[in-house]
Amino acid sequence: MDVIKAIESEQMKENAENFCVGDTVKVFFKIIEGTNERVQVFEGLVIAKNHGGIRRTFVVRKISYGVGVERIFPLHSPRIEKIEVIRKGRVRRAKLYYIRGKVGKKAKVKELIRRKNA
Repeated sequence: MDVIKAIESEQMKENAENFCVGDTVKVFFKIIEGTNERVQVFEGLVIAKNHGGIRRTFVVRKISYGVGVERIFPLHSPRIEKIEVIRKGRVRRAKLYYIRGKVGKKAKVKELIRRKNA
C-alpha cells in the first residue's frame, strides 16, 4: 500500500488546487491531433470536485451557443497546462448541480468580495 501512495505522490502536481467550487476558471488543456499538439482553453464555472488524491477531478460548465456544455477534467493530468481563476464565486454548496436547470441571469453565481488586509 505504501508503494502505491509513493507512486501517486510523485505524479501529483504542486499547487493544483487554487480554486473552489463556484469559481469561474480557464482550463488550458493540451489537445493532440495526429502529430500536432495545441492548447485549447475551456472557460466556465466549476460545479463540482470529486474524489481525492491522484484521482481528483473537477467538472466545468459553460454555455456555448445556447447549449450547456460540461467537461470533466482530471486535476493532476499532465495534459492540463494551467488553471487560471477568472473570478471567485460565493456559494454555500459543495456541488452546484442545480445550475443545470437555470437559464440566463439565474444561472449566475455571486462574486466573492474579499477585504484587503490593511
